[in-house]
Amino acid sequence: MVSAPAPIADRTTAVVAGPRSNSAEGNPRRDDDPAARSTSAAVTTRRLGKRYGDFDALIDLSLEVARGEVFGLLGPNGAGKTTFLRTLLGFVRRTSGEAEVLGIDPESDGVGVRRQVAYLPGDARLPRHLRGRSVLKFFADIRPDGDFDKAMGIAERLELDLRRHVGLMSTGMRQKLAIAAVVAPHSPILILDEPTANLDPTVRSRVLDLVTQAKGEGKTVIFSSHVLSEIEEVCDRVVLLKRGRLARQLALTDLRARHRIVAERDLTLGQKHPEVPPELAESVEQVTAAGDRLVIETVGDLAPLLGWLSMLRLRQVRAEAFGLRAVYDSVHFSDESRQS
Repeated sequence: MVSAPAPIADRTTAVVAGPRSNSAEGNPRRDDDPAARSTSAAVTTRRLGKRYGDFDALIDLSLEVARGEVFGLLGPNGAGKTTFLRTLLGFVRRTSGEAEVLGIDPESDGVGVRRQVAYLPGDARLPRHLRGRSVLKFFADIRPDGDFDKAMGIAERLELDLRRHVGLMSTGMRQKLAIAAVVAPHSPILILDEPTANLDPTVRSRVLDLVTQAKGEGKTVIFSSHVLSEIEEVCDRVVLLKRGRLARQLALTDLRARHRIVAERDLTLGQKHPEVPPELAESVEQVTAAGDRLVIETVGDLAPLLGWLSMLRLRQVRAEAFGLRAVYDSVHFSDESRQS
C-alpha cells in the first residue's frame, strides 16, 4: 500500500527541517528572521538539562556555537549527543535550563528553529517506495530553501544511482541519499549526526569535503561523530560529552599546535634527565624519561626547540601531532585507570 504524502512527511521530518507552514505549532511570532536578531552565536545553551525518570541524559550543559564555525560533538554512545541535538530542534522538551538557536527558543517555537536548520539524524528514514530522484525532489519541494539541482549534484558527487527505489538500496546508498537531501538546502545551520556511518573511506572523504564547502558558504555546521580523525580534519572547535556533562572543549588550532616528540637516549653517554632551557619553558609542557625512552610534550612552533634537541644527542627522533585521541582518552578513561 502506497502511503499518502502527509504521513511520509511525518516520518521524514527528522531528515529535513519543518514544513513551509507554522500551523503545526500554533501561531509563533513572525519576526523569526535570524538576521534581525542581536545574538552573535548560532546556538547558546545555559545549564541545559534533560531527565528521563531517574536518568539524567543532559546535566547543566552550557555552551555556545559561533556562527560560521564547524562545531564538533564527541562522546561515546550514551554521552548525550543525540539528546542534545534533538533538544535544540524542539523534538525533545528540556527538563531545565535554556536553549536558543539563532535567537529562537526551540521549546516555544520549534518550527521556527527547524525552518533554519537542516538535520541529518543518526537513524534517518526515507520513504522506501520512492526512487532516489523522487526523494530528493520531495525534500527540495517541502523546504522553502530547498535546492533540487544542488541535491542532484551532491548525489552525483557521491556516485549514487538515483534510479533505484529506496527499498532496494543498500544501507550505504540510503545514507548517501539522506546526505544529499540534507546538505543541499540553503539553511544557515546544518546538523549532521554520524553522517559517515556505513560509508566506505572514499565516500567519507567526499562527505567531509561537503562539510568544508558548507562552511565556505557561511553555514554553521554541528558535526557529531565517533571518528576522531574526522573531527580533527573538519572542525574548528570540539566539545567532549561524558554522561551528559560537558567534560572538555578545545579549539582544534590549539590541538594542532601540540606535539609529542619521542626519541631514544644513549644511556652509555651517562645522560641525565634533560633540563629545559628557561627560554623554552613556555614551549615544553612535559618531559618524561623512562630508561632509554624520552617523551617531550610541546605546544606551539617546533622550530625554537630544534637547537636544544640537537644538543641532547638523541636517536630515532620522531615528532607526532598530540592528537584528539590523547585528549579523548584522558577524559573517558581517566576514571578507569584510577580505579584499576
